[in-house]
Amino acid sequence: MTSGNITESEQAVLDEIEAEDVDFLRLQFTDILGTVKNVSVPARQAEKAFTDGIYFDGSSIEGFVRIQESDMRLVPDPDTFAILPWRQKEESAAARMICDVYNTSTGDPFEGDPRRVLKNALDRADEMGYEVNAAPEPEFFLFEEDEDGRATTKTGDQGGYFDLAPKDLASDVRRDIIYGLESMGFEIEASHHEVAKGQHEINFEYDDALTTADNVGTFRTVVRAIAAQHGQHATFMPKPIPRINGSGMHTHLSLFTEDGENAFHDDDDEFNLSDTAHSFLAGVLEHAPAITAIANPTVNSYKRLVPGYEAPVYVAWSDRNRSALIRKPAARVPAASRVELRSPDPSCNPYLAIAVMIHAGLDGIEQGLEAPDPVRENIYEFDEEKREEYGIDTLPANLGEAVDALEEDEAIYNALGEHIASKFVEAKRQEFEDYLVDVSDWELDRYLETF
Repeated sequence: MTSGNITESEQAVLDEIEAEDVDFLRLQFTDILGTVKNVSVPARQAEKAFTDGIYFDGSSIEGFVRIQESDMRLVPDPDTFAILPWRQKEESAAARMICDVYNTSTGDPFEGDPRRVLKNALDRADEMGYEVNAAPEPEFFLFEEDEDGRATTKTGDQGGYFDLAPKDLASDVRRDIIYGLESMGFEIEASHHEVAKGQHEINFEYDDALTTADNVGTFRTVVRAIAAQHGQHATFMPKPIPRINGSGMHTHLSLFTEDGENAFHDDDDEFNLSDTAHSFLAGVLEHAPAITAIANPTVNSYKRLVPGYEAPVYVAWSDRNRSALIRKPAARVPAASRVELRSPDPSCNPYLAIAVMIHAGLDGIEQGLEAPDPVRENIYEFDEEKREEYGIDTLPANLGEAVDALEEDEAIYNALGEHIASKFVEAKRQEFEDYLVDVSDWELDRYLETF
């Protein structure tokens, strides 16, 4: 039974708030850079949040609005309600809902809301007759904290790829993270120690693209909070330690038709990929430089995107090896046919990153682009001459080049919308300029006593 203008799903949330003795609600959203923000309200305000929204000042949020147009409204999505898993037993519960952001003056969705940008991409896919599924693989490091509780880069284990305890001393932390995620509705596929010391990966089931983007933000929040309970600092920084593997967020994508068929699968194709999949793949390759600005959005991202550390830097695809930018993973059943973009890292804004991947692929379909032949050799072993022979380009080498590529790519820039695109470019140009004028410890160690 519902009351007033409350929907059935909203009423179900109100009932659960009462049943679980929830005292506070965190109404979450993200800024343009992907940082999770929240407005905390007493749980008794939940019905008002559904019917009227919750107002907040958007002028202090990165890339939102100017002070003279600062009033914004949060409208919670009841499908994202979840009890936060890190409360103590004697405490009352706290819960969160992810919100859409609206302009108070017009009542329209706010064009600077990254979640809206992804919804726009999904609307485009829907108009073309597709639903989009996505599955990310975010990696992270666990580091010890010092006596003041500040993060170090010291790892508590000596583990390697798929190692077990005693080398993988963080297995208990991963276990508690998994319990926390499952309590919030995640379906966990697997977890394991990654290649580098202190590096981990927890894989969760694919879902529709919007739910997946929501899940990435939740994942990062839960991992950090539960790691902190163990006296560990979890970081999604792409390359926290030099000369070892960095953290990626390989992202699997597939399109499904309105009748539930996988639009990427074709039994008659050598790679079991349909013409639609080949064109989608070609679109992502076409727009890869611009995507890089969004999917690899920090100066540090480009310390990971270098040859020799299993990170893809070459614009090509393969059905066999992992040196290419895009891989076609093996699929046991037609529904599992998909493509995997291997360049994104977990510092990205998941809404914007998945949105530009979708727009790039759909642009490939609309243009009828043809994918090049797959490269089955190890591209890391190619010299420049051989890469030129194969027509293999390289991703931008730094954040400045990536932002240049974004500004030059009309399709991807416009997909973000003028508000977000211009604010993002402004913020990232400033970040890169700050980096260029800084002097690193490496430079001091190398040159201070030499010259």
